[in-house]
Amino acid sequence: MTPNQETNILGKFTSVLGLLGAALFFAGWIYRWSYFYFFQLELNTLDLPAQSFIIVPLQIFLGDNWAIFKSAIAFFVAAIAIQATLWLIKIVTDTVVSINQSLLTRIISATQHKRSWIAKQLKSLAEFSSGQLHSVEFLRSLVNEIVIVSWVLIAIFWLARWQGIADARRDAGQNSTLPVVALITPEEKFAVGRKLDDIFADPPLKGYRIIGDRGLFEDLQGREDNDISNSKQPRVWRLLLERGGWIYLFRALSPNAKSNEIPFVLAIQQSDKGHIIIRSPELSKTNSP
Repeated sequence: MTPNQETNILGKFTSVLGLLGAALFFAGWIYRWSYFYFFQLELNTLDLPAQSFIIVPLQIFLGDNWAIFKSAIAFFVAAIAIQATLWLIKIVTDTVVSINQSLLTRIISATQHKRSWIAKQLKSLAEFSSGQLHSVEFLRSLVNEIVIVSWVLIAIFWLARWQGIADARRDAGQNSTLPVVALITPEEKFAVGRKLDDIFADPPLKGYRIIGDRGLFEDLQGREDNDISNSKQPRVWRLLLERGGWIYLFRALSPNAKSNEIPFVLAIQQSDKGHIIIRSPELSKTNSP
């Protein structure tokens, strides 16, 4: 193998790796955007590490047998769509080129023996345009690449979006993979929560202000602890994310929640006096008072 061939192979391999990395990053961004949008969080405000967007997509395409099957079907459909689109583009461009070539030939023939200034300009324009038609193959190649990339991105977008929403719905419900949480923090900067020494007493609200829907706060107050005494509507708090000095908790959806229902999310700023977070994959065996 000659050095030029080795260089060419390495160049193509590098190009493929670059395209693969860009595709994985795009898939990871769409997945996380869909996932956190379900919890009413804006992805750009979470300051997630860029490298994590490349690792996350592996579960979109290879997470389980169903994910692999969906990915295979999606890319098979995309391949068919690419072929159909390229076929239509070829028919349209061939027709346009044929019509233009015929028209330009007629113009050149009609102005061949004319000596007027207008005739000369029309002939010059026709000859120039006829020469430019040779660049159609280059333009067609460029269009073909745009079509291929566009359909691949569309397939990746919908796969990532569907998987992000599906995983968010799973984590918001009873089969969540997110940990059950117990957050213990000083009460000076915390307007909600149960007192450890008196679980039935509401925290004092003197000095706090509110803007917006007071009903949201009232719906939260008195329901800050877990309660599984009612199996039809259990109350379980889970940890969604810790990022950028904020702790995001949410109240899991009940088993009979509607398909369009989304969880109650609580964002808590980390205290400079310290706090305790206890995580657990499942509920404790101790019953709430």
